[in-house]
Amino acid sequence: MNFFPKKWAMCLTLVGWVGFHLGAGAETFSTRPAGPDAERLGMQQGYPVCAQALTRPECRVGTWSANEKIAPSSVVSPSGDPLPLLRWQDAPAISYRWGLFSKTLDDFMADTKTTGLMVIKDGRVVAERYQYGRQPDMRFRSFSMAKTFTAMLVGIAHGKGLIRSLDDKAADYWPEIAPSAYGQTTIRNLLRMSSGVPFRELYTWTPDDDIWLWGRVLYSPENRMRPEKIVEYLNTKTIREAEQGRRFKYATIETEILGRVLSRAAGMSITRMTQEWLWQPMGAEAEARWLLAGADQGEGTGGSFNATLRDYARFGVLLANDGLRGDVQIIPRDYLLDATDAARQPGAFRPRYATPGMGYGYQTWIAPFKERTFALQGIHGQHIMVQPKSGIVMVQTSVNDQPSGRQDPRPYQLRDALWLGVLKSLGGVTD
Repeated sequence: MNFFPKKWAMCLTLVGWVGFHLGAGAETFSTRPAGPDAERLGMQQGYPVCAQALTRPECRVGTWSANEKIAPSSVVSPSGDPLPLLRWQDAPAISYRWGLFSKTLDDFMADTKTTGLMVIKDGRVVAERYQYGRQPDMRFRSFSMAKTFTAMLVGIAHGKGLIRSLDDKAADYWPEIAPSAYGQTTIRNLLRMSSGVPFRELYTWTPDDDIWLWGRVLYSPENRMRPEKIVEYLNTKTIREAEQGRRFKYATIETEILGRVLSRAAGMSITRMTQEWLWQPMGAEAEARWLLAGADQGEGTGGSFNATLRDYARFGVLLANDGLRGDVQIIPRDYLLDATDAARQPGAFRPRYATPGMGYGYQTWIAPFKERTFALQGIHGQHIMVQPKSGIVMVQTSVNDQPSGRQDPRPYQLRDALWLGVLKSLGGVTD
C-alpha cells in the first residue's frame, strides 16, 4: 500500500555497520560512513555543508544535518528533564516484505538514501540506524514535518485561550492581510490547507512555480528586513478557485501564514512557543533550531525545523500518547484527535478522498487504516509515522533526489513496506 503516492565515533570502517553503546539502559545505535550513491552525495568531500543543497546532491547530506551553519536560525533550548529512551533489550527482529522476499533493516538502509532511522515501541527503542556518517547529536532538517509542529502549537495556543476559536479568520489576528482571501480564511481551514486560493506547489523552482515565488518574497536579499513585502504579496491574492473548507490542496504558504497568525495571537515567537510549550515539557534532550526568513525574521513554519532523530522520536512518542507526558497534558487531547483521526474529518479530507492514498487533518497526514495511524512527512523523505494504539513510532530522515510530487516512487514504496513490516513485527494494526 502506497500511503502517499504523490507525493564518538571511535572509528568508522569503510564497510559495514559500527555499533556504539551510550550508557546504562541506553540504545545501541549503528552508523556507517557510506550509503547508496555515497560518492555522488559527497562522501569524498566529507559531506560538505553548502547553500545549494536543493540543486547540488553533494551538499545534501551535510547541509540537511547542519542547516544552521549556513542559514540564520533561532535556538530552541532542551529540557532539564529529558524523556528517557531506553532500549528494548529483547525486541523482536523487524522484517518486511518486498515482492517475494523478506527484508531486514540492513536491507532497507542499503536500498534507500536514509540518513537516520529510529523505531520506538511503547517508549522503548527497537532500532536506531544512521548512514553517510551521520551521528545522534546532528540536527536533521524536518522539511514539511515542521507543519505538524506548527499545528500542535496552534492547538496549545487555542487551549490557552490565546486563539479564541479555530473558526476565527486569519485577519482577526493579522489585520494587515484583511484584503486578501487568505486573511478571510479561518484558522481551521488553514490547518486543513483548504483556503481555496490558487497556489501551484510544483518544486520546479521556476517563475511559474508559486512556492518559488513565495520563497523569493521571504528569502531574497532585496526583501531582507522588509516585512511589508510579505503583506503586499499576500494582499494580491484575492481570488478563490474553490470555496474555503471544501477541498484539500497542498500549499506550504498556508502553513507560513498560519505560523505568523499564531505568533501574533500568542504575542511571542514560534521559537519561544516551541521551547516553552513543546520541547521542554515533552523532554527533548538536545537543542533544536528554527531557520528564519530574511524578510521578517519569522520562523519557517512550513519546513524549517531542525532536530535530532531522537528528539523527533520523543515528539512522535508524545503524539502516540495523545499529547500526554506522565500526568501532564501538553497538547490538548481533543484537539490532537481532531488533527489526526480520520473519523473526525469532513468527507473530503479523509483517506482516499483528500488524496488517492492519505487523508489530511490539521497539517498532518492520515493513513487509510481502521486503527488511527498518521504521519508527518517532508519533501525529500522525512517521516514520523505514529500508531497510538500500538505505541509504535518510526522516524526516518533521508536525502531523496526528487521532491514530493516529482519523486521516484520507489523510496516511498519501500518506506510503506517497511512501516507495514514494523507494525507486523511489533504487534501493530495493519488493516
